[in-house]
Amino acid sequence: MSYPTKTQLPIPPHFNSEEVGYVWRVPYQQRAKEAREWATKYNSKPSSEDKTRICLLLIDVQNTFCIPEFELFVGGKSGTGAVDDNVRLCEFIYRNLGKLTKIIPTLDTHTAMQIFHPIFWINTVGEHPTPGATNITPADIEKGVWKVNPGVAPSLGYSYEFLEKHAYHYVKQLTQNGKYPLTLWPYHSMLGGIGHALVSAVEEAVFFHCIARQSQTQFEIKGHHPLTENYSILRPEVLESFDSHIGQKNIHLIQQLLEFDAVIIAGQAKSHCVAWTVDDLLTEIQQIDSSLAKKVYLLEDCTSPVVVPGVVDYSEAADAAFERFATSGMRVVQSTKSILSWFEE
Repeated sequence: MSYPTKTQLPIPPHFNSEEVGYVWRVPYQQRAKEAREWATKYNSKPSSEDKTRICLLLIDVQNTFCIPEFELFVGGKSGTGAVDDNVRLCEFIYRNLGKLTKIIPTLDTHTAMQIFHPIFWINTVGEHPTPGATNITPADIEKGVWKVNPGVAPSLGYSYEFLEKHAYHYVKQLTQNGKYPLTLWPYHSMLGGIGHALVSAVEEAVFFHCIARQSQTQFEIKGHHPLTENYSILRPEVLESFDSHIGQKNIHLIQQLLEFDAVIIAGQAKSHCVAWTVDDLLTEIQQIDSSLAKKVYLLEDCTSPVVVPGVVDYSEAADAAFERFATSGMRVVQSTKSILSWFEE
């Protein structure tokens, strides 16, 4: 592999770290002009000319997870995790603008009537579960603690009998496959809503890269099927219902990622969508050639675990997952170090 230059670029003057935790409009025309000038000033060639092809995979860097007061803000241990992560992430993109061949952001994408949202379920008196504080197990369904809400069936285009059978099959499959139990989440990443959008500062950095490197940003959608969760961008949590397919692997993206010389992964949350994506990628790698794991780099200082003080803390689970990934051959790295230093380690 032909290693990229060790030189890092300065941070463009438009970037303001104090604005990363807020939502605002990106001035596209102005940034496009500045990006072209930046590319000329620093002799940044089109990404098609890269000898070493590096992909930055950004997992769910969306307002819903990354902006305080939004639905599922990932605060991590510090309470400001995702905001701090995204300051470092933006700086990483700008400093390594000439090295990143392609940026692929994933977008968690939901509508209201999905299996992990409150409206999908009711108890014996017709109440919906409390989001964020309710897990549904096979025993809950067997005992009648929770059942599928009959009212959602017509809108989703399924019979109520099918949804009942599917729901029971689904939670059993999660248990058998060693996945997290079905968690009822607050409505989040709602298609058409502001929570669905990329964090403004990250969107700006990604757009700047697109123009400066003449590299089309590739957005990947996940999570829109009403009958399954989709933490990983590479596959849903459950692929089959009791009598039919409800999802499939993202084969195209898997193949595309493995064709790069290096794949850098960051985003939210370390304990959920990041961990599950990396785990699925590792599974595919081990089925093809385990040595391919060495081309995967995990930006540990640009991701945080789900922590709800006094309720749940996934820090240990997230750290254990990253230790396992490192043992497999993947590299756990820091965004503040040069990319070349990663290759030399």
